[in-house]
Amino acid sequence: MSLDGYIAGPNGEADWIVMDPDIDFGAIFARFDTLVMGRGTFEAMQAMGGGGGEMPGVKVIVVSRSMSPGAHPNVTVATDVAQVIAELKHQTGKDIWLFGGGQLFRSCLELGLVDAVDVAVIPVLLGGGVPFLPVPAPRTSLTLKSHRLYEKSGIVGLEYDVVRTSPAA
Repeated sequence: MSLDGYIAGPNGEADWIVMDPDIDFGAIFARFDTLVMGRGTFEAMQAMGGGGGEMPGVKVIVVSRSMSPGAHPNVTVATDVAQVIAELKHQTGKDIWLFGGGQLFRSCLELGLVDAVDVAVIPVLLGGGVPFLPVPAPRTSLTLKSHRLYEKSGIVGLEYDVVRTSPAA
């Protein structure tokens, strides 16, 4: 995300996202066997030539109420994110990556489905755009798990665990 908290520019642009040669994307991708993304992120990836998240060896689930599953045979289209995540958590496998979609992230956070938040803060101020966490959103406490400064680009990688609160008795 940008330093001022956006995951895309005002017109959905991502040209401000810089790559750092020291970021090991292979190691990052190896942690996951499932991507869950919103329709907007899926369509943005398709428009950029990214195939909409279709990756060999990785199950891609797009959460959407308007997409036709038949039009996208290489991904699973789902309407109920809570059901999808619950089913995935009962299966064996690697971690699930909630890959893009501020609205989807907010929904998953509200439902208590987010276990960790990993973000790369890119040193740019966009001044507007698609927020990382759209309002209104629940207050969520996090515990820092790790951090890393990528000096060549100025990107700061942050990994947090979500703090679970027990319900009041």
